[in-house]
Amino acid sequence: MRIGIDCRTILNPDGGELAGVGHYTYYLVKYLLSLDKDNEYVLFFDHRFKDLGQFSGKNVKIRTFPFYQYKQYLPIAYSQMLVSAFLAKERLDLFHSPANIVPFFYLFPSVATIHDLTIYRYPEFFPSGNLTSLAFATKVLIPSTLSRAKKIIAVSQNTKDDIIDLFGVPEDRIEVVYEGVICHGRSCPNQSDFKTVQEKFGIGKKYLLFLGTIEPRKNLASLIRVFKNLKLLKDSLLADYQLIIAGGKGWKNDEFFEEMKKANDILMAKGQEPSIKYVGYVNHADKLSLIANAQIFVFPSFYEGFSLPVLEAMSMGTPVIAASNSSLVEIVDEHCSVLIDPASEQEMQEAIFQLLADNGLREELAINGQRRAQDFTWEECAKKTLTVYESALK
Repeated sequence: MRIGIDCRTILNPDGGELAGVGHYTYYLVKYLLSLDKDNEYVLFFDHRFKDLGQFSGKNVKIRTFPFYQYKQYLPIAYSQMLVSAFLAKERLDLFHSPANIVPFFYLFPSVATIHDLTIYRYPEFFPSGNLTSLAFATKVLIPSTLSRAKKIIAVSQNTKDDIIDLFGVPEDRIEVVYEGVICHGRSCPNQSDFKTVQEKFGIGKKYLLFLGTIEPRKNLASLIRVFKNLKLLKDSLLADYQLIIAGGKGWKNDEFFEEMKKANDILMAKGQEPSIKYVGYVNHADKLSLIANAQIFVFPSFYEGFSLPVLEAMSMGTPVIAASNSSLVEIVDEHCSVLIDPASEQEMQEAIFQLLADNGLREELAINGQRRAQDFTWEECAKKTLTVYESALK
């Protein structure tokens, strides 16, 4: 087979841009190339990615979209037409889009990976301006992709169920292929030195950690209120703890920053340190160090297509508190995490208190979490994806 893969989401991993769909694409392609020496791969990049040599191989061709730096000046439909024409010239047997959308005018056999359909389930989590700017994608490109793709890869059973429920796609056209995790243990390759990370962000020895985009569905205002209330208890178990929140700014995050300022002001008024700290987007090496050294990883999100940060925390032996919804319950269970109703601040508070008070439970969750995370590997992801390719052409 001559297989084309859209690699534009990879961006620049060395510059820290290795998150979300780009992370998935990077490791999927890396493991496909290491496993499969029989098929030919054509990898499509744009001008932003520089280190093309790391994908070289006898069965690999690298192609760069020649016009992509001018995309912002092109109408969406025209941009879609140019991309489709460029792909068609390569005479691929199969084209894989790892980022939800197959170009609108590309009419040859294709596979698409669907990561997250939250925007359809909970449009209130997104700003109205975003909904308008994304209208062509949500109303035209994604429905068209789901109708045209020979096979659809869903990153979780929850996402597969959403595809069927929202778009009526036959079940036999959708395959669930989970993402992988690269670490199994507290020490990972290319992980930042923790002392350096502490100095960089002003972090103490003990902290609770959340990692993800700052947006309403992550439920961070509730987490801040819960942390503040626990800090204010007499003889609090959180007396010398910080709450560290890491991740890029998304949208509708005014409530988060207002709640954080209010909580820190209250703590200072009570004679305590302002111990809730937002450190912004962190690069991959710093992220691994933050996860590995956290006492608890808290992820109270209302909805997830797949949650790689939770899986990474489990793989590194960090005890997890997670919401009992969407794809999260496919990754975690009561044996490897404490599950909560994200709408209940009382449950969140009790879960944090329980883990802080019970060293044995923390150790048990750490062991079980690492064991569970070993079920998710990029090698298995690549093998199953290759099977999907073969099935699509049959």
